[in-house]
Amino acid sequence: MSDADTDAGDGAGTDARVAVVGGGMTGLSTLHALEERGVGSVVYEATDEVGGVVRSREMEGKVVEVGPQRLRMTDAISAMVTDLDLADEVITADDDLPLFVYADGKLREVPRSLAAFRRTDLLSAGAKLRLLAEPLTDPIDPEESARDAFVRKFGTETYTNLIAPIFGGTYGSDPADMPAKHALEPIMGLEKKEGSLLRAALSRLVFSESETPPPASFESGLQRLPEALAEAHADRIERETPVTRIERAGSGDDPEWIVHTADGSRRFEHVVITTPADATADIVEGVDPDSAAALRSFNYNPLVLVHLESSARADGFGYQVRRTEPMRTLGVTWNPSLFDRDGVYTVFLGGMHDPGAVDRSEAELGQTAVTEFRRVMGADAEVLNVERMPRAFPAWDDSWDAAERVDLPEGLTLATNYTGRMGLPSRVREGRRLAGELSASE
Repeated sequence: MSDADTDAGDGAGTDARVAVVGGGMTGLSTLHALEERGVGSVVYEATDEVGGVVRSREMEGKVVEVGPQRLRMTDAISAMVTDLDLADEVITADDDLPLFVYADGKLREVPRSLAAFRRTDLLSAGAKLRLLAEPLTDPIDPEESARDAFVRKFGTETYTNLIAPIFGGTYGSDPADMPAKHALEPIMGLEKKEGSLLRAALSRLVFSESETPPPASFESGLQRLPEALAEAHADRIERETPVTRIERAGSGDDPEWIVHTADGSRRFEHVVITTPADATADIVEGVDPDSAAALRSFNYNPLVLVHLESSARADGFGYQVRRTEPMRTLGVTWNPSLFDRDGVYTVFLGGMHDPGAVDRSEAELGQTAVTEFRRVMGADAEVLNVERMPRAFPAWDDSWDAAERVDLPEGLTLATNYTGRMGLPSRVREGRRLAGELSASE
C-alpha cells in the first residue's frame, strides 16, 4: 500500500470529494459553487494569501490594485456579492465613460456607441466607410494571424488606430504573432452566430435590450472579493499548502486521485487544477508526462504596473497607446475617474513588444511611466509603486499549439485563464459551470 494513503492530519473539509488546487478567483469560485450544491471540496493554496493575481494594497492611504483594475458586475458576481453580504462595499462606475487611444499627439475617443462612432477622430471618414464592408468579407480563417484577420475584415487604418492598441494592449500581445485559432476563438463564435462581426456589434449597440454590467470594485479594492470567499469557507481552505504532485489511486474507469502536499496526502474523486501552466506541469508530471511537457511550452507575456500619484484630471476609463507611437506605455487606467481613487493612475508597460521591461530597475521604469504620462496628460506625477508580473497573460502565440497535446485523464480538470477566457467574470463563470458538471455527476 502506498504511503499516500494517509490523510493530511485533521485538514479542512474531511468530507471533501473534490480537491481544488489554487486559491485564485477560479478556485474560490469553484469552491463556493460546489458548496452551494452540497458537494464537499477543499482548496489548496500555496501561499498565505488568496486571490491569485487579484491583489489590492493600501499605500500612503490610497487603494492600489497590483493586478486587475476592475471587474464587471455580472449576474453571477452580483449573486456572489449578495451571498457574501458585500453589497454595501461595492463601488460602480458609469459604463458610458469614454475610452481613448493616444495617437498623433492627442487622446482620441474609442467608438463604443453609434454617437461616438460618428464623432470620433480616431478613424477617418474613409476608414469608417470601410468598416461597412465587413459583412462582405470571408469568415476568419483559424490559421491566419489575428492581425491579418482584422486588417482583411476592417482595413489597415482601423486595425492600426483602434484594434491593435485595444485588442493587443488588453493581452499585452502583438496580434501579428497571435494565430486566430488561439486568440480569436470567442470572436469567431460570435461571427458564426451573427453572420458578421459588424452585425454582432450593431446587435449589441443598437438592438440589445440588456444592459452591459457596470465596471465595479470594492471600497478596499478587488481583493476584498476573494478574501470574503475565503472567510466564508475558511474551514475548506488549506493556506500555505502547495500541492507537490498528484497520483492515481486504483484502476479502471472510475479511479480516485491522491493529492500530495508537504503535510501529507488525501484521496479525492476529482481534482480541479487552477494554477499557471508551469506550476500545473510540475503537479501532473507523474500522471501524464506528455501533457506536462506541453504545458511547459506555453509562452506568457510579462507586464509591469507602475502606480502614479498625480493631480491630473480626466473623465473616462483611461487610454491605450497606438503601437506606432514612440512610447513604451501600453495604456493607463484612470482610477480617479472610475472609482474616485484620488490621484492614483496605473501605467502598464512590457508585454510582447517589450519583454525586457520586467528586468529594468524601478527607477528606470518609474521614469518612463512619469515621462510618458506627462506627455499625454500634461501633468506631473510621482511614483507610488512598481509591480512586476513576469507571467501576466497567456501570449496566445504559436506556442499554444501545444494545447492540443494536453489530454489529462478523466478526473483531472484544468480550469484557468489559459483553458477559458480571461477576466474575473469569466473565472467566476467557469467555476460555476464546472461545479454544475461535477454535482451532476454524483
